Amino acid sequence: MTITKINKIPQHRKLYELLRKHIVEGAYPEGSLLPSENELCLTHEVTRPTVRQALSRLAAEGYILKHQGKGSIVRSLPKGIGILSIHGTTSGIGKHNLETKPVTKPYIGKWPEDFPFELSDLELESGCILLERTRIVDGSPVLYDISFIPNINLPRFTQKNFENKSLFDVMRKNYAIEIMGGKQKIMAIRASKEISSHLEINAGDPILRLERKMETNRSGYCFYSSIYCNTDNFHLEGNF
Repeated sequence: MTITKINKIPQHRKLYELLRKHIVEGAYPEGSLLPSENELCLTHEVTRPTVRQALSRLAAEGYILKHQGKGSIVRSLPKGIGILSIHGTTSGIGKHNLETKPVTKPYIGKWPEDFPFELSDLELESGCILLERTRIVDGSPVLYDISFIPNINLPRFTQKNFENKSLFDVMRKNYAIEIMGGKQKIMAIRASKEISSHLEINAGDPILRLERKMETNRSGYCFYSSIYCNTDNFHLEGNF
């Protein structure tokens, strides 16, 4: 597959996306070697600096280990649900069967009055796009996720289809918004009637609630999520 210039997306980013996709989908299993830098240059008709930028990003995000003299070795993906990682649930799920089911289409709304993070004047004035989803792992609902995305320069976002799609991937591929880090608050709570219906558990059952703030490469732009987790059969995992 040869990479061509589309919409002025940098070549190194397109190569990164392609290699990342192949790793996540298992084309390159744990312990295998990616093609050499020379092979990648020839296959995709790009320069060596372009290849090195793409590989450096894969290494920084934990997908590969660069070993001098051997090449780029594929690392194992997290075996938990990956929710503590900035890479997001979809890339963190590993070999488990993950389904993402939107509860509603993305819609424009208001910030909750009891929002757990301080918002800027611009965020408050612009309102937010809400996206509600349920994550089903191996047939069982594990996460109910409400994303709060500032409604700032995101053309046609509410028209996007998030069925089995990663929010992080959509932000990265469609709007060049990269997740650079973030903050999160974790607390144990009992499931409300509404939350229990999404997770198919009893009202009052213990669950985890995560409040997350994702910082991005767009100056001053963050987005947020409230995540409710049933960890009876899956644990949360992340590197620090």
